[in-house]
Amino acid sequence: MTTEQRIRDYPFDMTDVEVSPMYTTLREQEPMSRVRLPYGEPAWLATRYADVKLVMADPRFSRSIAQGLDQPRLRKELTGDGIMGMDPPDHTRLRKLVNKAFTARRVEQMRADIKSRCTRLIDAMVEKGQPADLCEDMARPLPVSVICDLLGVPFSDHHIFREWTEGLTNDSTMNGYVLEEIGGALGEYMSRLIAKRREEPTDDLLGALVYARDDGDKLTEDELIAIAGPGLLTGGVETVSSGLPSFMFTLLADHPDQLALLRSRPELMPNAVEELLRYVPINTAAMFARYALEDVRFGDVVVRAGDPVMPALAAANRDPEVFQDPERLDITRQANPHMAFGHGPHHCIGAALARMELQESMTALLARFPDLHLAEGREAVQWQFGVIVRGPVLLPVGW
Repeated sequence: MTTEQRIRDYPFDMTDVEVSPMYTTLREQEPMSRVRLPYGEPAWLATRYADVKLVMADPRFSRSIAQGLDQPRLRKELTGDGIMGMDPPDHTRLRKLVNKAFTARRVEQMRADIKSRCTRLIDAMVEKGQPADLCEDMARPLPVSVICDLLGVPFSDHHIFREWTEGLTNDSTMNGYVLEEIGGALGEYMSRLIAKRREEPTDDLLGALVYARDDGDKLTEDELIAIAGPGLLTGGVETVSSGLPSFMFTLLADHPDQLALLRSRPELMPNAVEELLRYVPINTAAMFARYALEDVRFGDVVVRAGDPVMPALAAANRDPEVFQDPERLDITRQANPHMAFGHGPHHCIGAALARMELQESMTALLARFPDLHLAEGREAVQWQFGVIVRGPVLLPVGW
């Protein structure tokens, strides 16, 4: 095959909640295919697990050279990608600083607090009465409150951050200048909060990042704002705000057998979350193209230096070469090296925190509501396919 092969429009389907069958077709027949997103230059789409893993981890592929190029993308705007637009060693330097806040030990210490947050949100749902909207009443406020507290954002401003997060990740118009509008306001807010941390040091995450910025100039001011603002805000929220309702819909609407098994064996919850992360795509499409620094061969396809490659995580997570019976949801699955959180240098920094929030929120819901169900049927569930995440935006439930 050559770069002259057919170029398909991508994403393949932004209305169906199921994984597009085109991924399977391409993985079997044309694992490195050519696609064109709504904006930007054409790209290669990697659909095999091994190829996706290579593109995301091999130093022959770069994110930093993508900056300023006409990257393939869903949103019209073309702006900097912050830490996602860096390669080692700059990326490594910043990751080390932020990693300290998301160690497995520190995240585990947050479990009791997250349990309490889930309980309070469910109490409020019960008080308000049936039906409840699982998106509005739990999936959105939970991760926003957690990340805002990590950053030391006052409770009175949590609603502002929630609006910003939804705008950055779920804008479905894809042609508005959301980043320009929200990014400016968010940057100004974080600048004021950073200045306050300098005057009154704290031991929260933002306080630690400010210290890293001012102690030996390990962070530039722009890097500090980018990490503390769009980086952590969107990265720390999107997986839970979209994943929780998507996972519950999957169990309630399509897999009652797996839901019953999980109810009877609640100790399976960590395993169930991993399987749902593999099976249910959270991202609308492949994103963050990696650019080849040299010619790289994939079977009979050669990706030329300067070509962008989009790693399709949803396709990789259904690869039968890696996952036995991949089209089946199996919460008892043992070998599960899914890539829902990415792979390589840009593996999601908040993965451990997102896992915990998903585990605790689903555990709390199933324990509190033995008869949790879709209140108005699957037809009443409203979905959105945004520029980053996909998932229900209205999920009426009863108990």
